[in-house]
Amino acid sequence: MKGLVVKSTGSWYRVLADNRSVFECRIKGKLRLDDSKSTNPIAVGDRVEFTLEDNTRGIISEILERKNYIIRKASNLSKQSHVIAANVDRAYLVVTIHSPQTLLSFIDRFLVSAHAYDIPCTIVVNKYDTLVSEPDITLFEEWKRIYDLAGYELLEVSAHSGHNIQTLKHQMKGNICVFAGNSGVGKSSLIHALDPQTSVKIQEISKAHSKGQHTTTFAEMFELDFGAYIIDTPGIKAFGLLDFDTDELAHYFPEIFRISSRCQFHNCTHLHEPNCAVLEAVERGEIPVSRFENYVSICFDEQTKHRK
Repeated sequence: MKGLVVKSTGSWYRVLADNRSVFECRIKGKLRLDDSKSTNPIAVGDRVEFTLEDNTRGIISEILERKNYIIRKASNLSKQSHVIAANVDRAYLVVTIHSPQTLLSFIDRFLVSAHAYDIPCTIVVNKYDTLVSEPDITLFEEWKRIYDLAGYELLEVSAHSGHNIQTLKHQMKGNICVFAGNSGVGKSSLIHALDPQTSVKIQEISKAHSKGQHTTTFAEMFELDFGAYIIDTPGIKAFGLLDFDTDELAHYFPEIFRISSRCQFHNCTHLHEPNCAVLEAVERGEIPVSRFENYVSICFDEQTKHRK
């Protein structure tokens, strides 16, 4: 039988079979060993083949070819990877200006990974209705300028007031989408606003620490009533990238890549070379400083790893 993995708990996988039946499945022993570099050889969104053990349980024997996936390092100290979701039509990175504030370094690392695996990404700024102070509004406008220059859509929404929820529904319709972001940015609340019938746990942010509590323990896919599928993922504190060739990293920063063809050297790293069009563009303000600094940070991280 063939089916779609709609929930992962690490040891068991809920599979929606092509005949719409649902089975709880585990991995065949050999399959578990095939990809020792990954903490999860099977991810939500994977198409799999499985055989039945009884009327409700099965054993997954094969993962069918993926069209794409979003992947990150399992942790800063780990050389293993973790697949967040597979076979995704569009990613939505849910961020917030405050309570908690999402770091631009987190946003840029996620965008690099999504771009590298050919997954279109929209930045969704949740809790837009709470942006009432001048500093918050100014920061939002700066984010919008930064990511407009990079070619990314930044959509302001509010799960609480419903602001732009219909716009988000229109974009998602007919697609398999993944919601990712830090804990506490309101991913589960957004899904509930999109379709109140989904059985998503909602928890309030810990006001004492202004940090999100983990409301989602495992990745899970929900079929929404307006014709979309959404993969809700556990909150991510940090987004560690897997090994990147620093010569190719600029390809995943669209505003840097557009200008890089004007550099004197075809293999310019945009770090120190003379007549570097990218460095000149940063000086002129054509490339936001935060984006360039995060590009440099990723380059440094990769060069450090390769020296070890």
